[in-house]
Amino acid sequence: MNENLFASFTTPTMMGLPVVILIIMFPSIMFPAPNRLINNRLISLQQWLIQLTSKQMLAIHNHKGQTWALMLMSLILFIGSTNLLGLLPHSFTPTTQLSMNLGMAIPLWAGTVIMGFRHKTKSSLAHFLPQGTPLPLIPMLVVIETISLFIQPMALAVRLTANITAGHLLIHLIGGATLVLMNISTSIAFITFIILILLTILEFAVALIQAYVFTLLVSLYLHDNT
Repeated sequence: MNENLFASFTTPTMMGLPVVILIIMFPSIMFPAPNRLINNRLISLQQWLIQLTSKQMLAIHNHKGQTWALMLMSLILFIGSTNLLGLLPHSFTPTTQLSMNLGMAIPLWAGTVIMGFRHKTKSSLAHFLPQGTPLPLIPMLVVIETISLFIQPMALAVRLTANITAGHLLIHLIGGATLVLMNISTSIAFITFIILILLTILEFAVALIQAYVFTLLVSLYLHDNT
């Protein structure tokens, strides 16, 4: 049993070189581009899911916001497939790294904010000061709204990192406890094994939900600035 709980979160290396770039590029292989007149069931299911998700996510956007459709769909597919692949044994989950999640959150957030200041300058500035604010509270509210604006990308990244990391740690702990209890009590080990299976199923759901939540929040930030 590996006593280091965080060993699975270290960046894997090959011949002393990090291979995280190859791991990040690997999920793109799972979504082949259709190149036939009549697609098979897998491609048809893939296109149906993408169309259903895009319709639901882009329903609130105007024409300018809908130009981000390719970006949002690529984002949810990448995060979802990366989270799911990270649940496989002896695998590495890039979304457990805060640096990577910040690398996704900050440019997307900055793009929506810059778009808002460029096309809706007055409305974007009006968010810093709600209507009807008493005069003595104006400086304090402007500072609070500014801080809340800059916290948004941090909240995006930390939420994804914390949820994925917590799930992996629980699976590691319960799996290790199951192995230890097999030599002590078979009945208790069987109960912990059932809990491990249920937790794994829950983690599959969490992997997809967190991808959807991350993309949905980016979509809402985009909606507020277009």
